[in-house]
Amino acid sequence: MRLIPRALNSALVCGVVGVVVFLCVAEAAGRLGVISTAAFPLTSTVLVTAVKLVTDPDFLPDVADTFIGWALGLAATVVIAVPLGLLLGSVPAIERALRPVTEFLRPIPSVALIPLATFVFADRLEMKIAMIVYASTWPILLNTIYGLRDVDPVAKETLRSFGFGPLAVLLRVSLPSAAPFIATGIRVAASVALILAVSTELLGGGSDGIGSFIGVAESSPEGITLIVAATVWAGLLGVLTNVVFVWAERRIFRWHTTKTGAAQ
Repeated sequence: MRLIPRALNSALVCGVVGVVVFLCVAEAAGRLGVISTAAFPLTSTVLVTAVKLVTDPDFLPDVADTFIGWALGLAATVVIAVPLGLLLGSVPAIERALRPVTEFLRPIPSVALIPLATFVFADRLEMKIAMIVYASTWPILLNTIYGLRDVDPVAKETLRSFGFGPLAVLLRVSLPSAAPFIATGIRVAASVALILAVSTELLGGGSDGIGSFIGVAESSPEGITLIVAATVWAGLLGVLTNVVFVWAERRIFRWHTTKTGAAQ
């Protein structure tokens, strides 16, 4: 049990050191002229601007709009993708019938569909949620299917031998066993959802969200500096959400983490 916190602390320290080294190298490259400051601002300038954005009355509502769209889109994705994954993973005939459709849709770049979505959805929030659902469904759907395939067949057969039906087997054995896989899919989908939220705001028009702020910043005097600073905040939101989901996974599925660690 003590190995997990130590591993987390070690990973945190290494991560902080890596970020500090990267920032120092980027700053040195700018000051030494390796990177033109006309094309890309100094790291210190970007960080100062990013800190100032915290008090910007126009930026904070944009962050809130991005977060709301992200949360609604991710919640809708979970409601759709998890039951669909359970269905496809539990009924092989349906999964085989729909496999050509999923294999055709899955490789289509989600960002490429944003121009089409602008014609389909008049409301920008609905468009953002729809794009998030489309892009984020695949990690959850596939992880759910793979998780069900990994369920111990002996456990399922044992339950059937006691007279339990397919639904009872799914709820009592398959779903709990596949839950860690589903959680991993949701964590990956959360990052994808944030990417689509910002991309839709940037490319789909509208006046709300971090993406829209970046689009407007392009024509401001500080231009590139504001764009990079806002992008830094988008990246920080992504890191924060990933940390929260990893922490939740370790807390909820501690037995799975311990089992994996023991096997290794």
